[in-house]
Amino acid sequence: MVDNRYATALVIGSVLSLLASVYLSVAVGTRHWYQYRSMPASNDVKNGSDLHALKGAFIEEDVSEKTYSEALFRLNGTIGLWWRCILVPEETQWYRHPEPKMVTDCQAFTLPQQFETKYKLPGNSSSEEDLLRTYLWRCRFLFPLVSLGLVFLGALIGVCACLCRSITPTLFVGFLHLLAGICSLATVCCFLAGIDLLHRASESADWMNYSLGWSLYLALVSSPLQMMAAALFIWAARSHRKNYTRMTAYRVA
Repeated sequence: MVDNRYATALVIGSVLSLLASVYLSVAVGTRHWYQYRSMPASNDVKNGSDLHALKGAFIEEDVSEKTYSEALFRLNGTIGLWWRCILVPEETQWYRHPEPKMVTDCQAFTLPQQFETKYKLPGNSSSEEDLLRTYLWRCRFLFPLVSLGLVFLGALIGVCACLCRSITPTLFVGFLHLLAGICSLATVCCFLAGIDLLHRASESADWMNYSLGWSLYLALVSSPLQMMAAALFIWAARSHRKNYTRMTAYRVA
C-alpha cells in the first residue's frame, strides 16, 4: 500500500516527465534553435545571381559545411538539430521587384552529415581536422535521442512496477530521469559550443546578427523538468522504503 504523499509525488513526477518529453520532442523536430538576421541584399544583377547560386547549392544533398553555413548567414537562416532553413525570394529574378515575396526553403541534415568530420577551415577537407567541433556536432545529435530513450525505458519500468504493485523500481526510474535531464542539458551545451566554434572559424562572423530560437529554450526547459521528476521519484521510493522498514520493525517488536 502506497501512502498518499508518495502517490502524489509519483503522479506529479509522471506529469513533469511527460511535459519534458513533449518539449524535447518538439525541440528536436523543429528548426528554430538558432536564427540569423542578414542585412538587406542590394538590388543588382550580380548580387542576385550570387544569392541564387547560393540557394541552389544549399539544397544539394552533398553540400559542404562552408556552403550551407554561408547561405544561413546571408539568407536569414535558421538551424536546428535535424533541419536548416533559409529565407529566399519566390521569384528567380528577385532583384527586378522592389518587394519580392519571400518563402522558407528547408533541408534536412542527412545521416552522413550528422556524423561528418569537421575541419579547422569549414568545408576545406585539406585543412586540419577539428576534433572538438566534430564530437560536439555528433553529441548534439545523439544526446536528445539518448534522453528520450531513457525516459521511455523509465516509463516501461514504471508501468511494470504498477502492475507488480511495487514502488521499489521507482528508485531506478528516478536515476534514469536524472540521466535524461543531464543529456538534455548536454544537448544544448554541445549545440551552443559547436555554433560558437563555427562562428570563430567563419570569415563572416564580424557582420552577423544572430539570436537563440524558441526550440532551444524548449530543450533547455525540458532538462530541469526531468530533474525535478527524478527528484520526486527518488524521494518517493526512498521515503516509502524507510517508512516500510520502520513499520516492519515496529510490528516485529
